Amino acid sequence: MSLIETLARMEAVAAGRARPLTTVRHRHLSERPLVLVPLTTSGEAGAPLGALVGTDREKPLLLAVPQPRDRDLRFAFLAELAEAVLPYLDGFADGIEWEERQETDPETGKKVPVQVELCADAPQLIVPSTPGVGYVRLLGRSMRFRRTAEQDPQAPYPAPPQVPLLGRWFTHVGERARVPGASLLLPMTGLLTRHWATGQSMLEDQHLGALLAWIDPPPGTSGRAAAEYAESARDADGQLRCPPAGPATDPAFDNRLLAPAMARYDAGLPGAEDGVRDLVESLLRPTWDAVWHGIDLLRALPAGAHVADRWKRDRWSYTAHRDRVRAGEPPQPRRDDAVTAARKLSARESAQAQLDAQEALDDPLVMAGRRLAGAAFQGTVTAVEPAFSEGRRPMPRPLVTLRTADRPQLSEGGKLYRSLADGKTQTAEFAGFAPDEPDAPVVRLTGGMGRGREPAPGSVPEPDDTVCWTLFEHAPRGGPALPDPQDTPWTHGGPPPDPAAESPDPVTAEDLL
Repeated sequence: MSLIETLARMEAVAAGRARPLTTVRHRHLSERPLVLVPLTTSGEAGAPLGALVGTDREKPLLLAVPQPRDRDLRFAFLAELAEAVLPYLDGFADGIEWEERQETDPETGKKVPVQVELCADAPQLIVPSTPGVGYVRLLGRSMRFRRTAEQDPQAPYPAPPQVPLLGRWFTHVGERARVPGASLLLPMTGLLTRHWATGQSMLEDQHLGALLAWIDPPPGTSGRAAAEYAESARDADGQLRCPPAGPATDPAFDNRLLAPAMARYDAGLPGAEDGVRDLVESLLRPTWDAVWHGIDLLRALPAGAHVADRWKRDRWSYTAHRDRVRAGEPPQPRRDDAVTAARKLSARESAQAQLDAQEALDDPLVMAGRRLAGAAFQGTVTAVEPAFSEGRRPMPRPLVTLRTADRPQLSEGGKLYRSLADGKTQTAEFAGFAPDEPDAPVVRLTGGMGRGREPAPGSVPEPDDTVCWTLFEHAPRGGPALPDPQDTPWTHGGPPPDPAAESPDPVTAEDLL
C-alpha cells in the first residue's frame, strides 16, 4: 500500500466517506458490458447453484440449478449459460478494421508492411468480485475439454457443441484478466478499489455492498454505518438484507431456506423447482443491482489518456483468439510448457511496468504518489544554461535548474524522463545540485530536442515553467526474446519429447528373449 493510499484511507475514516485515489478512470468500460453474477453451493466450488447474466440491467436472465448434486442439471446449466453468453462473445467477431503491421518476409528476411484484421471492439465481462474471476476460470477449465457427441459418440455424458466453445472463451478471458491493465474480464470490487479508498481493510473491500456503502452512502448516513448494515444487517428470519454472491452463499441461507427448498424438490412436490429459482433470484438480485450501481459511478469518471491503447491490446487478444477458434485449433492445454509460461510471466511483468507508468502520466493524483515515493519530482525552472556535448558534432545539452520541495531518489548520471506537449518523451540525466542551492537539482537534457544544432522550439523549458521529471521510463520495454520450445535448453525443461525416441527398440533376429 502506497503512502498516498494510506493517507486517503485515514481521510476516509475521518470523513466517514471514501476518498478518491484517482482523477480519471484507468480501465476501459464498455458501452454494453455483460454482467455475470454467479452463485455456487457452499463447500463445492464446481457445483453451480445459479447465475444472473445479461447486458440489460432491467431484464437479466436467471439460471438456476434446483439440485446441484444432479449431474444432468449441472450440465443443463452450463448449456444454458453457453446459449446466453456465446452470442455476446461472437457479436464482436465480424466488425473489423484494418491495421498495418511490420512482419518478416520468409523469403528475404526483411520487415515488410502488411494489412491485418483487427476487431473494432471486443466483449467485456464484469463479475462482482475477485473470486468471481476465479470462478470464470474454473468454469472454463471444466468445460473446454468436454467431449461432444460428434467428437466421441461413446462419451457417457456428451456435451452440447457450445459448451466446450464457451469453456475456451472463459479460459481466454480468465487468462487475460491476469495481465495488468487488461479489461476483457473485470471484478467490480477491483475496479472500485482502484479508484476509491475506503475506511475499512482491503479484505472488507471484497464485499461489494460494503464497498459501495463507503463510496456512495445513503443521505444522512456515514460510510462506516452503511457498511456495517450491508455486512451484518439481518431480517426477522435471520437472513442478510444485503446477501453476498461471492460466489459462495451465506450459511444461514443454506440451512434455513435452501436446504428445505431442495428437500421439497427431491420429494417431487409441485412448485418446488420454482421455489428454488425464487430463492436464487432473491439472493442474486441485490448483487446484480450493486454491480450496475458501480458501473454508473465509474462512468462518471473521464477515461485516462492511455486507456484506449490498453483496450486496443485487448482487442488484439480477442482477435487472435477468434482466429484460433475459427481455424479449428485445439483448446488451451491444461499446463503450459516452460517457454510459454516464461513468456506469459514476462508479458505480465512488462504490462505491470507500463500500467504503472501510464497511470502516473494520466493522473496527477497517481503521480503525487510516485513523487512521495521518490520516483518523480516536480519543480519550477529557475535557470537554463546552454551547453553542448563534446565531439566532432556538438549537440545541445542544456542544463536546467529547478526549485522543488520533493525528495527524489537521485543519483549522479541517473536517467530522467518527462512528457512533451506533442506526446513524445524527453530524456535527461541528473547532473548534481546547484552550487548556491543544495536542494535545487540540475538536469542535463539529452534528447527530445531535434537533430539540429539549436534545440527545437518548445523542447527546452523556460524559467518559471513547472515541469515534472520521472525516474521511471514512460514506455518500458520487455526483456529479451525467449527461444522456441524446440530450442529450450535442458535446464529449463528441454525440447518437447520425441515420440519416436520414447518407443521401444524394434525386435531383431539377434534378440534371444
